Amino acid sequence: MAAKSPEPLKSTAELPRVVRAKGSYLWDATGKAFIDGSGGPAVYCLGHANDEVNAAVAAQMSDIAHAYRYNFTTDALEELTEIIRAECGSTLREMVYVTSGSEAVESCLKIALQYHTANGQKSRRKFISRQRSWHGNTLGALGLSGFAERTAAYEGAFIPSIKLSPVNAYRPVVGADAASVGAICAAELEAAILREGPETIAAFVFEPVVGAAGGCVPAPDGYAKLVREICTKYGVLMISDEVMCGAGRTGTWRALAYDGVEPDIMSVAKGLAAGYVPLGAAICTTAVWEVIRTEDGAFGTGHTFTGHTAACAAGVAVQKIIARDGLLAKVAANGDRLKGWMADALAGVDSIGDIRGRGHFICAEVVADRATKAPFDAARQLHLKVRAQAMENGLICYPVGGNVDGVNGDIVILSPPYNCTDAELAEIVDKCATSIRQVLRAEGLA
Repeated sequence: MAAKSPEPLKSTAELPRVVRAKGSYLWDATGKAFIDGSGGPAVYCLGHANDEVNAAVAAQMSDIAHAYRYNFTTDALEELTEIIRAECGSTLREMVYVTSGSEAVESCLKIALQYHTANGQKSRRKFISRQRSWHGNTLGALGLSGFAERTAAYEGAFIPSIKLSPVNAYRPVVGADAASVGAICAAELEAAILREGPETIAAFVFEPVVGAAGGCVPAPDGYAKLVREICTKYGVLMISDEVMCGAGRTGTWRALAYDGVEPDIMSVAKGLAAGYVPLGAAICTTAVWEVIRTEDGAFGTGHTFTGHTAACAAGVAVQKIIARDGLLAKVAANGDRLKGWMADALAGVDSIGDIRGRGHFICAEVVADRATKAPFDAARQLHLKVRAQAMENGLICYPVGGNVDGVNGDIVILSPPYNCTDAELAEIVDKCATSIRQVLRAEGLA
C-alpha cells in the first residue's frame, strides 16, 4: 500500500498581510521585514518595485494595455520576440505567448501534437516524462508531472504519459552510480520508446534542472546529449521545460544551453517578466514551425491574453536590464559561492545530505541518515516547519516535501533575485541555515 500523505501542518500562523516591497525585501502590515531568498517561487529575478520595469509597464498601459494578438501585433511583442530569439540562439525562433508556466507547458504539448498531425503522424499521441518532476497545474501539465502530493487528486483524468525514473546523481537509480546514472536513464528512455512503439510517442518532456519536485537537480553530464540523440533517432520531439530553471535562473538564459543541447520545443515563464506582469512562452524550432505553417498556417494553440501587450512590455524591460547589467554572468559565478556558503553555514549538521544546484537555484536536502540517504518520515513535516521558522526569522525560502518518493523527503530551495548584493545573499544563507538548525533542534534531531 502506498504511503499516505501526512495531514497539513496546522500550527503555522495566519499568513502575514504584505503591504509593500522594494528590491530584495518585503514588509507586512506590522512593519516586519522579510528578505526574499527564493524570489517567491523562483519568479522575482529582479526583486520588487524596480523603477525601470514599473515605468515601462506604466508607459505601455498609458498607450494601450492589451491589443488582442489575433487582431494586432505590437512593438512590445515584436521587440520581446527578437530578444528571446537572440537569447535562445540557433533555430528556436517561433513562439506563442501565454500568461503562466502551466500554460506554457500545455502549449508545448499542443504544438507537439499539432506538428505530428501536420506531419501525417497522428498516431503519435503519447508523452514520456519522469518521476520527481513538476510541469504545472493544468491537466496536461499535471499528467506529465511525477509529484504525487500535487497530482493524486486528479489521477485518471490525464492525457497519456509514460513515467521514467528520476535522473539524480545524488539518488541514482538501482544499478547506477553518479557517473553512470545519465547513461542508464537515457537507455531507459530508449527502451520505453521501443516498448511503446516509436510511432505512438509524441515527445519526451523533462526539466534540465529539476525544480520543486526534486530540489535543483541538474541533469548529469552527458545525459541531455544522449536524450537528444535518442529523440532524433526515433522522431520523438524533445521538450525542455524551463519554466523554473530557465530565463537565466541557472546562469545561462536557456538552462539546456549548459549541456550544449537544443530542444525542439521549450517552455519559459517565471523569470521572463520577473513577476511584474504574468508572462510565459512556448518556443519551437524553425523546423517544427515550418511543418505547422505549411499544413495549417498558424499555431492552433492560443488564448485571449496571448501576447498581452503590457506583459510583453514588462518582459522587454526585465530582459534589457538583465543584459545591460551582466546579471547572467553574475548568477553563473555565484552558484559555487552560494553552495559553499551554505555548506559552511550548515557545517556540523548531520542531517544535511546534499547541497546542489546551479546559479541562483540551489537546494539543501535534509535526511535522517547521511550514510543511507534515508529521508525523515513525512509525518514530521520538516519542510513546513522550516518554512514557518524562516518566516518567523524574516526569510522567504521555498521548502518542499516528497522529493524522494512523492511523500517522504525534505528540501529547502533558495532562488534569490539575480541582482542581490553579496550582503543580501549572505543574509539569506545565514537565515536559511539558522532556520534549519532551529527546527532540527526543536525536533530533537540535532
